[in-house]
Amino acid sequence: MSDLFPPVVGIPLAVVLGALIGSFLNVVIWRVPRGESIVSPGSACPGCGADIAWYDNVPILSWLVLRAHCRHCHEPISARYPAVEGCTAAAFGVVVWGAYAGSYPAALLPVLLYWTAVAIALALIDVDHHRLPDAIVLPSYAVTVALLILASVLTGDYARLVAALIGGIALGGFYLALALLRPGGMGLGDVKLAGALGMLVAWLGWAELLVGAFAAFLIGGLVGVALMAGSRATRKTALPFGPFMLLGAALGIWAGRPLADLYLTATGLA
Repeated sequence: MSDLFPPVVGIPLAVVLGALIGSFLNVVIWRVPRGESIVSPGSACPGCGADIAWYDNVPILSWLVLRAHCRHCHEPISARYPAVEGCTAAAFGVVVWGAYAGSYPAALLPVLLYWTAVAIALALIDVDHHRLPDAIVLPSYAVTVALLILASVLTGDYARLVAALIGGIALGGFYLALALLRPGGMGLGDVKLAGALGMLVAWLGWAELLVGAFAAFLIGGLVGVALMAGSRATRKTALPFGPFMLLGAALGIWAGRPLADLYLTATGLA
C-alpha cells in the first residue's frame, strides 16, 4: 500500500472520496426505499423543487456556506446530510488507515470500502423504514464475490475464497433457521444480508466470522436493554437488526482474531 501512496497522501484521498460517496449515499438513503431512481432527476430542494447547483452540492462545505438553508426558498436543510457525508469520509479514512497498519491486506480495500458505503446506507434505511432493500443487498452478492476474487488474485491466497463461500452459506443458513423457527423475529432482509456479510468476514478467517456473528446479537441485546431501561422500548418493540449485523461484522473484521485469542486464553482453551 505504501509503495503506491504514503499514508499522508492515501488517507486524505480516502477521506475526500468518502465525503463524495457520502453525498451520493444521501440520495440512495432517500430514494431507494421510495422506489425512485438514484440517477435521475438531479438533486432538488424538497421544499421549492429548485434544482441544486453543483456549487451548492459540495459535501459538508455547501451546508455550512448556506447556513443549513436552501438558497432559493430558505427551507432548512437537515444536519443529517453533512453528518452522513462526514461519517462516510471518516469511515473511509479509517478503513484505508487499517490497511497501512496491517490490519488486513491492502488487496481487500476495494471490497471493504464498498461495504463501508453500503453499511451506512443500509443502516440508516433500516432505522428509518425497518427494511433492507433488495435493490442494495442482492447486487452486493455479485460485487462482493468479484472483489473477493480480486483480493485473492492479488494476494495469491485462493483458499480464502472457499472459506468465504462456506462462511456465506453458514451465516445465511443460520439466520434463515432463526427466521423459520421464530417467524417475525428475524426478517428475510436480515437473512439475505447475512449471506453477503458471511462471505466478506469469512474471507479473513473463522475467528473473525464467529466474533462478528456473536457481536451482532450482543450489541443488539445491549441496545435493547438500554432502550428498555430508558423507557424508550418494551420487550415487544421491534428493533431494526441490520445495523447490529453490520456493526458486528465490522468488529469481526477489525478485532475478531485478537478477541477470539483473548477468549481462548481466558477460558484455558488455547
